[in-house]
Amino acid sequence: MQKMTVYFLGTGTSQGIPVIGSHHSVCKSTDLKDKRLRVSVWVTWYDTSIVIDCGPDFRQQMLTSGCEQLDAILFTHEHADHTAGLDDIRPFFFKQRKAIPVYGHQKVLKNLAKRFDYIFENENKYPGAPSVATFEVENDKPFYINETPIIPINVNHGLVQVFGYRIQDFTYLTDVKSIDEKEIEKVKGTKILVINALREEEHHSHFSLQDALNFIHLVQPEKAYLTHISHLLGFHEEVQKKLPKNVFLAYDNLEVTL
Repeated sequence: MQKMTVYFLGTGTSQGIPVIGSHHSVCKSTDLKDKRLRVSVWVTWYDTSIVIDCGPDFRQQMLTSGCEQLDAILFTHEHADHTAGLDDIRPFFFKQRKAIPVYGHQKVLKNLAKRFDYIFENENKYPGAPSVATFEVENDKPFYINETPIIPINVNHGLVQVFGYRIQDFTYLTDVKSIDEKEIEKVKGTKILVINALREEEHHSHFSLQDALNFIHLVQPEKAYLTHISHLLGFHEEVQKKLPKNVFLAYDNLEVTL
């Protein structure tokens, strides 16, 4: 297997941390690990460079991480905290001189084409707009990026369908509230699992901390990283002390190598 690096571009929930106008103690924290941009990861292997989701902090994340190549974007679902940064692919489009491949469920691609019509437009296109090449992701149908298989994993985010992705021994799942047994089987055997854990209290469309820990115990990865974290989960250092030895709170700009 080729060496793979996972860089956490953002690990926060839809509002990020700190939340605008909040006086919550976590939002006032001076610990950099308590400051979280909207959730996304940058995954590289061999000569391939992709991101999973492209939220409103995308430009800042690309500059901070030093990412200079974008071979594809894999979208999990259509919510704004996962998609709102799409316009900021322009520098990659201008540099690479070709349409940026984007992968997602049919409903996600339709949603993006409506919201970013000037990007998806092929006729009378504004010359400063980027272009994308769209690829529909279907459940139970692996697809390939530079000959590497990507396995979509179908999960439920309340009433919203979401795709997670398994790339070799790495699995990324976010905005999960429930997952069918058939899909769980696709996750088992993963060495590195990333899974959402919003807060300790139950939530109608996200795993709580205990939900995430139960899922980790079920699938038994070598290591698990929690993401899509709310300020309500608590201070990074305090929460980390309470976690099992193979479970870690992810934080912005954390880099993990398989």
